[in-house]
Amino acid sequence: MRSNLDAVVIGGGPAGSTVSALMAQQGLSVRLFERERFPRFHIGESLIPETYWVLERLGMLEQMKNSPFVKKYSVQFISSNGRLSAPFYFWDNKPHECSQTWQVVRSQFDQMMLENARRLGVQAEEGVQVTDVLFDGERAKGIRIRRPDGQTSEILANVVVDASGQSGLLQHKRKLRVWDPELNKGAIWTYWEGALRDTGKNEGATMVIQTPDKKGWFWYIPLHDNRVSLGIVGPFDYLFKGRDGHEKTYQEEVERCPAVGERISNAKRITGYFATRDYSYRSTQVAGDGWVLVGDAFAFLDPLYSSGVLLALKSGELAAEAIVEGLKKGDTSAAQLGKWGPAFNEGVDRMRRLVCEFYDGFSFGQLMRTNPELRGPVTDLLIGDLFTDKVDCVWKPLEALYPEGKKPPVGWFAGTPAEVATNKANELILPEGARP
Repeated sequence: MRSNLDAVVIGGGPAGSTVSALMAQQGLSVRLFERERFPRFHIGESLIPETYWVLERLGMLEQMKNSPFVKKYSVQFISSNGRLSAPFYFWDNKPHECSQTWQVVRSQFDQMMLENARRLGVQAEEGVQVTDVLFDGERAKGIRIRRPDGQTSEILANVVVDASGQSGLLQHKRKLRVWDPELNKGAIWTYWEGALRDTGKNEGATMVIQTPDKKGWFWYIPLHDNRVSLGIVGPFDYLFKGRDGHEKTYQEEVERCPAVGERISNAKRITGYFATRDYSYRSTQVAGDGWVLVGDAFAFLDPLYSSGVLLALKSGELAAEAIVEGLKKGDTSAAQLGKWGPAFNEGVDRMRRLVCEFYDGFSFGQLMRTNPELRGPVTDLLIGDLFTDKVDCVWKPLEALYPEGKKPPVGWFAGTPAEVATNKANELILPEGARP
């Protein structure tokens, strides 16, 4: 079944705008539908350096350089006892323009991305809800939309790209979502004005501040207009069960963490409190016949190392390449549209391993003191250079620091030794008991 439209994209966030723009660059006819109207609020403000390469392909770099966004050169960690790590300066490990990135306000950044997709030829409509994906047997053939006036219609396309974010239209329709067995976290956050900011190239550093009881951590992200995004992340049950509301829980966690309290002692809170729950999940498939998932519609990983926008942009880039290639040769099968899935999952698993190690007590400072030669590979992980095995040299030295009897984190998807496999349709075969 062929359509005059090459691809239809559900969602206009970073993943949707990336995949649609890159397809349009290659001459494909692309329509995108976003249920909200931009600008709209979104969390996930800290970019990591490897986003540079996709932004470059999208022609976005000059816009980013001319934006008011705070420049980010490093990340720092504060341990549970208040000890501040040396900054991990990205430039020291990769002396290239890509090693300077940004702390963005997502309402502004996402709108810039969507407008860029329009500039490249994408027909993007906002305020239009995609209510269903249409199938001919097992093959996706289009979508059903509902406009603000209630009018519904069907849009046929050769490929359907689901970039619907955490709502995960196809994940829910086809029962593909699997929650991560180890990373059942949640977050509460708000915004401050006049909070402490470092100077020089440290002004834009993301800070990861471990709580004294090691039950959670704070993100501290300096934004422009003298604002700071400050959130607490912890186990879902700990943050949301038996506690007296988001505001009180947040305040209690701040009071328990002097490193945070000191930084906001002279600041003014300028918004209410926000919360999100059930962080990490993945889909058992990245693609099927005529459809593919990108960004949070495929997977979401705990925000510890600010990998969210990178994974959105990278999955959008890889999916676009597979779609363009598939349409040229008349192949929109699951195997073709999802051919990038196994390698992408290996990269996600590398970041996931680092996340799990942190929650299990891993100390960057201790690893650097005992293995200073690993600063480069660790920084590679922090900048998002995930899709290469060169960083795997970190794991054995890290395991050498384990107390007796401790074992590495349980593997999850692709990229962990023999625990999972991938079939020709890129369906992930999960560990026992992990099925939806």
